[in-house]
Amino acid sequence: MMRVAKIILIFLFGFLIILCMKLNEEKGMTDLILLHGKIYTVDKAEPWVEACAITDGKIIAVGNTDKISRLQGENTEVIDLRGRLALPGFNDAHVHFADGGFYLMGINLRDAKDKDEFADRIGDFTRKLEKGEWILGGNWDHEAWPSKTYPTKALIDKASQENPVFVSRLDGHVALANSLALKMAGITKDTPDPQGGEIEKDPKTGEPTGILKDTAQELVGRVIPPPSKEQLIQAVQTAMAHANRYGVTSIQDNTAHETFRVYQELLNQGKLTLRINAWIAVDDYQEVEKIGILPPFGNSMLRLGTIKMFIDGSMGAGTALFYDPYTDDPSTSGLPIYPEKKLYDLVAAVDKDGLQIAAHAIGDKANTWALNAFERAFKENGNRDARHRIEHAQVVLPEDMQRFADLGIIASIQPSHCIDDMRWAEKRIGDRVKYAYLFNAFTRAGVKIAFGTDWTVEPINPMLGIYAAVTREFPEGGPEGGWFPEEKMTLEQAVECYTLGSAYAEFQEHVKGAIRPGMLADLVVLDKNMFEIPPKEILNTNVDMTILGGNVVYERK
Repeated sequence: MMRVAKIILIFLFGFLIILCMKLNEEKGMTDLILLHGKIYTVDKAEPWVEACAITDGKIIAVGNTDKISRLQGENTEVIDLRGRLALPGFNDAHVHFADGGFYLMGINLRDAKDKDEFADRIGDFTRKLEKGEWILGGNWDHEAWPSKTYPTKALIDKASQENPVFVSRLDGHVALANSLALKMAGITKDTPDPQGGEIEKDPKTGEPTGILKDTAQELVGRVIPPPSKEQLIQAVQTAMAHANRYGVTSIQDNTAHETFRVYQELLNQGKLTLRINAWIAVDDYQEVEKIGILPPFGNSMLRLGTIKMFIDGSMGAGTALFYDPYTDDPSTSGLPIYPEKKLYDLVAAVDKDGLQIAAHAIGDKANTWALNAFERAFKENGNRDARHRIEHAQVVLPEDMQRFADLGIIASIQPSHCIDDMRWAEKRIGDRVKYAYLFNAFTRAGVKIAFGTDWTVEPINPMLGIYAAVTREFPEGGPEGGWFPEEKMTLEQAVECYTLGSAYAEFQEHVKGAIRPGMLADLVVLDKNMFEIPPKEILNTNVDMTILGGNVVYERK
């Protein structure tokens, strides 16, 4: 018996020596520790901790402050959170990133109060330019004007005779061109509407009004000179700094086919300050397939393999595809970007090549078509962990809700659209709004959800989206209790959708989206604890610090 006890003591002594050696090794190599915080980990096994330790860009330990303090070495940087809330870095699952940079650098029409201010801003901006320079961007919203009507070329022609103008509505599905831009594009009263688009024409004269919808925008787009490499780099760097300011550490860029080389160059120079999932337009997907790229391809900083395609337009443009006509315009039910059979064939081809599809669908018919296309593709090609996505998934019929879950389709949602669009959505589609902007219904059905902003359509600030998801109220308040309050989410659910949910949507949930050992050390520190304040105060919550791979990439002064 004594001999057994001695063996046990020797074993325990050896184990303690190994443990101490391990602790000393971790202590000596720890790069950064965060202490005295309230850290929401989005890890159901241990949702709340006080501290975490980081080495080589990854989290190596979480726990209470006493435990993590023991890992501090001579060269360890220490950040005292002083009770502040820390979360996994936000992952914006749907952005137009370079466009966002150019928007910050260019003309801002988003908050123009009416048509007169819209025209005045274009006139003022024109006076700063050389003859022939284009005026682009803008992000105007006619629904915020008293008139609620589209602007026309006549409104801006006098102030822009020597500069072509092509400014987009905030949803990107409608743009206004002045007469010079129309002339350069060869658009006249005899130009037919392209498939999936519309050239708005004056009902009396037949002349183009300057408003172009969806694919009709490409007629002008092809005569706009592409930005220079230097301009793209400046736009991307401007956008990165802006995103980091709001705690965004990962983006999923659905216009990255234009900027992928810039991303590569910045990566090689060590200048990327967020992680990028680069998407490719469906028209270019065969180039990706030819070289054998499958998702996820790349590294933790830059990846690609997602193919973006459009099923329909937007409700704001009146081009989202519905089964029934628009309530405020019974002459149309929206525009399909592809005929139904062509859509099915295209989805099946991309799926067969092993690529992930992110399909833009707003209207109820568009969402049904997208689900039908995915279902047919799986029958033809076999089931796999494809993680196909429907971007926006804005109006979904009850019979389609469970199909998302059954087919494993991700609902990629931008919650701030809800509190922006609810000003006019009922006017546009009537009672169908009860099937629109569904948050909790997707959760109840067991559908995987990713959150984003659609920047520049909406601000990139995740606080606006989180506020929208948990309140469904205007930023200024109301309707009391929220618009269709049964669709509100809990704060925990909303944060998870913006972190782990978005990571899942890009096949990265095993390395980011939560704060636990082994995960990438991407964190955001906030000046207010969203879990302890009234929901209204979420909008006034600031990012104090953004950490990417254990390095501080933004700190509020």
